[in-house]
Parts: sequence; structure tokens; C-alpha cells
Amino acid sequence: MREKDDRAQSIAVLIPCYNEAAAIAEVVRDFRGALPGAAIHVFDNASSDDTAAIARDAGAIVHGVELRGKGNVVRRMFADVEAGIYVLVDGDGTYDAASAPRLVELLRSERCDMVVATRQHTSVDAYRPGHVLGNRLLTGFLSWIFGRACADILSGYRVFSRRFVKSFPVLSAGFEIETEITVHALELRVPIAETETPYSERAEGSESKLRTYRDGMRILLTIVRLFSAERPMMFYSMIAALLALISIVLMVPVAITYAQTGLVPRFPTAILSTGLMLLAALSLSAGGILDTVTRGRRELKMLHYLAQRAPE
Repeated sequence: MREKDDRAQSIAVLIPCYNEAAAIAEVVRDFRGALPGAAIHVFDNASSDDTAAIARDAGAIVHGVELRGKGNVVRRMFADVEAGIYVLVDGDGTYDAASAPRLVELLRSERCDMVVATRQHTSVDAYRPGHVLGNRLLTGFLSWIFGRACADILSGYRVFSRRFVKSFPVLSAGFEIETEITVHALELRVPIAETETPYSERAEGSESKLRTYRDGMRILLTIVRLFSAERPMMFYSMIAALLALISIVLMVPVAITYAQTGLVPRFPTAILSTGLMLLAALSLSAGGILDTVTRGRRELKMLHYLAQRAPE
């Protein structure tokens, strides 16, 4: 019983990193100072530099993850580390360690399952305008789909309750993991809080692994995939409506000609229009079937969530 109580009160700082030798020692020291009782776990994603050795010398518990991609790292983090509260933060030195106690206290006081640190950049180089615009577009898209969204869905600095972490099935492999985490929280309608934190430039010698267009497209495709999986009736109804509209537009001149002459000279167009309308009907039926499946899956996710101990 005592072991369960200790686990419920414990804090684990989870730091994913790849080739962050220039920043990792300072990140470990800063979070150890900000959260003195926390266990600092560094998950090294097959770095080719001395990241793992430097993190170990700084006092962190170092884990190796050979499968490349941030999503793969987070999967191992959530599966392997036992704690009551989890602080997830990138290892590049851009996030403010001094804000960690405030984030943890917010999680406890508001009895939340996730607290998101929304980035307030201190310079243009820290958070480039293109990234700001991309984040806003993706956040707006997610808000439109699910009716609710965090202000910064791509933030890599978050605090979680144990029941959130242990009920979250990580499916993503790369940087789209933040989007998937946000969608999981929105889908289960768990309590979420947000608070602004400083966001600084990367440490000198540390190179960003984010590729704006490639990773932005992957995140956008992830949102579309999650839209089709979590809101199948809406998704396939939109496809059905589009197909039906095209079918009607194609059929109008055929119908007018038939009404005037009793003939169907544009026979291929009539076949195409009929086929599109059948596809619209099939799309609508698929949406209805998948919506039933999604409801069942969502109930199972909620049961797994409720099976975990609530935040204390």
C-alpha cells in the first residue's frame, strides 16, 4: 500500500532527445533544480554523439530507444516509467525548467489530466513566423473538427496524470505525437489546463530536427486520419455529399435532354452520374457502420482510463 502511495506522489521528468549533446546536461541540471524530488529520465533516440553519456554524467537515468522517431520514444516512455505525475519536455533547452513546479501544481490543484505549456517566444529566432502560422492553422483545423482545442497543440512541454499516460495508446511514430496526444485528451473529454511559459532559442550547437513542410504535412495528414477515425459519420458524410453534388450536376443536362426528346444521347455521363450516386450511398453507409465501431472503441478507451487511479 505504501508503494502505491509513493508512486501516486512521485514525479518523473521524461526527456526525449537525439543528438542533443550541446544542451542535455543543462536541461537535466535545470529540471533537477526545479523539481528536486523528481526522477529525471532521458530517452536517447540512437544519437550519434555523446548525448547519452553526458546525460548519465549529469545524473539522469538514461534509456536507449533504437527505433527512430519521437512517437516511438514517447511510446517507450509511457510504457516503461512508473510515476504519479509525468513531465514531458524536449531535450533541446528551449523550454523553461523554472515553470515546471507551476505546471505540476496546476495539474494537482485543478485535478487535471493534462497541462499544456503554451509557448511565449522570447525572440523571432526561437519561434519562427512560419512555425507560428502553421501551428495556428493546425490548431484551428483541430478545433473545427473536434469543437475544442488547445492553444498550442504542438507544444513539447506538458504535464500528465498517471491515468492519462497509462490509458493513451501511442500510434504515431514521429513529430505528430503531440497532435495525437491532444486528440486523445479531447476525445475522452478529460480536464485540460494551459499556461504560458517562456520559449527560448536552442542551445548553441544544437540543430533542430523539425522540417517545417515535411513534418507539417505529416501532422496535417495525422489530423485527417484521426478525423476519419474519430468522427467517421461526419467524415464520410462530407465525402458522400461531395459525390452526390457532382452526380447531380452531371445528371441535370442529361435529365433535361431526356425530358425534351425522350432520348439519352450522353449515355456515358448518365452511367458516371449513377455510379457517383451509388458511391455516395456507400460512403454514407460506411460512415454509419464505422461510427458504431468508433463508439465501442471509445467506450473501451474510457474504461481503461477510469481503471487508473485518479490524480491526488
